[in-house]
Amino acid sequence: MTDGSWLIVGLGNPGPTYAGHRHNIGYLVLDELARRMGGSLSKDKSGRADSLEGRLRIGGPRVILGRPRSYMNDTGGPTKALAAFHKISPDHLIVIHDELDIDFDTLRLKLGGGDNGHNGLKSIRSALGGGDFYRVRVGIGRPPGRQDVADFVLSNYSPAERKVVPFQVDTAADAVETLVDEGLEKAQQRFNS
Repeated sequence: MTDGSWLIVGLGNPGPTYAGHRHNIGYLVLDELARRMGGSLSKDKSGRADSLEGRLRIGGPRVILGRPRSYMNDTGGPTKALAAFHKISPDHLIVIHDELDIDFDTLRLKLGGGDNGHNGLKSIRSALGGGDFYRVRVGIGRPPGRQDVADFVLSNYSPAERKVVPFQVDTAADAVETLVDEGLEKAQQRFNS
């Protein structure tokens, strides 16, 4: 049972090798949320994630920011451990991730759904026994030409895209705040462009 607190998990791969990859947009948004909260993520008591507790806005609900310390394909275990430790139910879980089927510099929010081939979502759905959690889907678009999808998501943004990413991260962080404060419908109306 949740006390009104929220768990916000950003997906990515750990380490400097992956820092600029498209697959790590969830980490970038989480870092922006931590900055807005005036803190930084540190090793969680579970040892399987980095986290930060606080409030996104004065008087707002308690939130836990979580960044699994595992690779994308194994994010389910750490996400489940964070949720269990902080007593957060799936209806108060928000997962921020990259989305191939949404154009770059676009985002969508939704509740539930499948994993659409996203291994991080697949891992979380498997660990939680379902997909009834919120998603902030940050568009990265499809690979150009015949480029392999795995190579594309595990590559750095282009120089032109890198100029836009900070704005994309800021918008996604705004969307998370709106989802927590005002609910899915209002967040979708504002951000599902």
